[in-house]
Amino acid sequence: MVDSSPLHATRESLLRTSGALVDARLNVGTAGNVSVRCEGGLLITPSGRHPRELEAVDMVRLTLDGSVLGAGKPSSEWRFHCALYRVRPDAGAIVHMHSPYATTLSCQRRDLPAFHYSVARFGGGDVRCAPYAVFGSVELSEAVVVAMQDRSACLMANHGATLIGRDLATVLADAIEFEYLCELYWRTLQGGQPVLLDTKQMREVELRFRNYCEPSSPT
Repeated sequence: MVDSSPLHATRESLLRTSGALVDARLNVGTAGNVSVRCEGGLLITPSGRHPRELEAVDMVRLTLDGSVLGAGKPSSEWRFHCALYRVRPDAGAIVHMHSPYATTLSCQRRDLPAFHYSVARFGGGDVRCAPYAVFGSVELSEAVVVAMQDRSACLMANHGATLIGRDLATVLADAIEFEYLCELYWRTLQGGQPVLLDTKQMREVELRFRNYCEPSSPT
């Protein structure tokens, strides 16, 4: 019998997003993970499995305190997924990626500064780099939560990047754009330090982004 439940549909969307991250070269092999908020907690990709080897039923269901509901072993990074959902009601989905340029910057322990106005899409005048902590640890979870305050993205020292979005489609699109910005910044650094936009300029952009692509009011 075909499972037509809303939860199964969410599992399928999560599986497709995990595969799309590989297709976009934002993750390679079993690296990275993705989750989505659902009733009673979240669904997250399993630990150590390639997206192309998975089925929808393999997506692991957790409560927000990290308890597994049903079968499966969740991604080793389940702690910061759960922590972000607990403190960020705006988070409907989370992507953690080991993409080439974001990871390159993270290995240099750089923040992503206001070198381009699109940095403001992620919540402020920069994107912070969280301090290093071993993967899967409580310390890493705490560092990510702090780095994501008032932001929808962060770098993770010597590791990669994490983003939140209102849903899977949004966070995937944002992850692709974020990696592009990281590439632009890395390329800019090859010519020296870029000229940064100031706080006033970034604030102006941030306010404009709040209404970006909103339908116009009828006249």
